[in-house]
Amino acid sequence: MTDHNPSSKAALRGEPSYVWRAGQERRLALIRQAAGERTSGQVLVDGCGVGSYLAKLAEQASMSVGLDIEFERALEAHKKGPITLAGVGEHLPFPDNSFDLVLSHEVLEHVQDDQLTINEIVRVLKPGGRLILFVPNRGYPFETHGFYWHGQYHFGNIFFINYLPRVWRDKLAPHVNVYTRKDLERLFSGHPVRFEYRTVIFGAYDNIIARAPALGKALRGFLQWLEKTPLRGLGLSHFWVVEKIQADRKS
Repeated sequence: MTDHNPSSKAALRGEPSYVWRAGQERRLALIRQAAGERTSGQVLVDGCGVGSYLAKLAEQASMSVGLDIEFERALEAHKKGPITLAGVGEHLPFPDNSFDLVLSHEVLEHVQDDQLTINEIVRVLKPGGRLILFVPNRGYPFETHGFYWHGQYHFGNIFFINYLPRVWRDKLAPHVNVYTRKDLERLFSGHPVRFEYRTVIFGAYDNIIARAPALGKALRGFLQWLEKTPLRGLGLSHFWVVEKIQADRKS
């Protein structure tokens, strides 16, 4: 049985998408638009969780593979049909230049070494292939992965932690990273890539809508409208589209 208790693994791994709702549907549309014809090629979902996005992308892909560090989650994803493997993003078990599309959806913040993980993604992308990347934005007013206090983990959305100096923020939330635009740029520095698209997006707030539909929909509409303004810097997640421009050779 899949463990849905948020306290059991949320601290280290985050919570995958167990239920498909408006938020997931919106992000899938963003992924498909950004990927273009690459969705019909060879696709890797790096950190596939229980396979929600993997199963959707597999519908069009000529070959699709999911990888997750948690064996139970990889097994759950495999039940949806696609090939899945248990493994870590820092050591992808694939040859160079293997994939037309790699999706990393709210995963990079949980890995042990985010630089090595990006190195590996770029390595396995084909020239012309694209990485679709979603990661938490440090500008978002809430830390959504909980925090530690006196050695005790507290789950929930916590205000202001991400605005603290990095050394203090990382003591409260050592289990999860968070990124500024410059942080992400440093991860790709020296790699043969170009940034096709970079923005910050707000969430869909499906949980609020489920409890208070009118209020939740008004909040979602307003916040997603802010994505068109400079206040998108307060959004939930960075959404980057990164294209590999040549074989694995750093300039």
